[in-house]
Amino acid sequence: MVNYTDRIAVLMEDIVARVPELSFIDMSRVLVFARGGRSGREGAYATCHCLCLPDSEPGYYFWRSRSTGELTRRSQWFVTRSPQVRVGTTPIDYMVSFSLPRFCDQTLSSTRKQVHYRGDEQWVAKLDTIVHELYHIDPARPGIRRMERSDGTYAANCHGTRFFEDVVRMVREYLATRPDPEVFEFLRYDFEELTARFGGVVGTAFRGFPSYPQRYADVLEPQPANPPGVECPVEPLKASRYARAFTEDDLVMREFLPQGSRQLVRKGRYCAA
Repeated sequence: MVNYTDRIAVLMEDIVARVPELSFIDMSRVLVFARGGRSGREGAYATCHCLCLPDSEPGYYFWRSRSTGELTRRSQWFVTRSPQVRVGTTPIDYMVSFSLPRFCDQTLSSTRKQVHYRGDEQWVAKLDTIVHELYHIDPARPGIRRMERSDGTYAANCHGTRFFEDVVRMVREYLATRPDPEVFEFLRYDFEELTARFGGVVGTAFRGFPSYPQRYADVLEPQPANPPGVECPVEPLKASRYARAFTEDDLVMREFLPQGSRQLVRKGRYCAA
């Protein structure tokens, strides 16, 4: 069976080695994993997740009376933290997830990307998505890259016209270096073709699938004093259902099917073609 997430990771390593604008990325600190996503359904093809964000400022949830505007109750103070993910001794700063089999069936004609790639083969849409997610990694600070407007201020939407144009340019730059076709050959096939060619599609996932590491709220101890003029009932914050630390033992291999997936190995790394 073809290990799809490993193939993407190898391709990403080749991309960052050939595209100067992405050369700052240390792929040993980027984890590629698979999430479920049926073809033909709405949803993202891939997502970049940042694990190196600092803790948030302390805060609390609160409720106000619609009639008086006064606080009627609030939660305990908390901060939002990023989970720790390590593979061996290496801390992971970013994860990139791919929705399978949806990503495998992505084509230029099924997205708005076709206006940028007139005359290109359909599989280039997948290469564009991979470069797109790598471009989200910020070279200057922990977090997702912020895009500037023409006046130099930051745009709230990181998916502006400039972002898409930059991605297209980097895709062109990568292909112009004449990479080994074997590195990206797997992108040429849709999910049905991959299954027929390799006997199945597998990918790295987290043991708690469909769950994966996400930021969580942590109650502050000791609790700060009430803000001036705020006197209302304080409700305990519900314990976060998200785990706080992950290792390679939390990674498993799943086989992805047209209508679902199944776990193949409970722990460790599963080797596929």
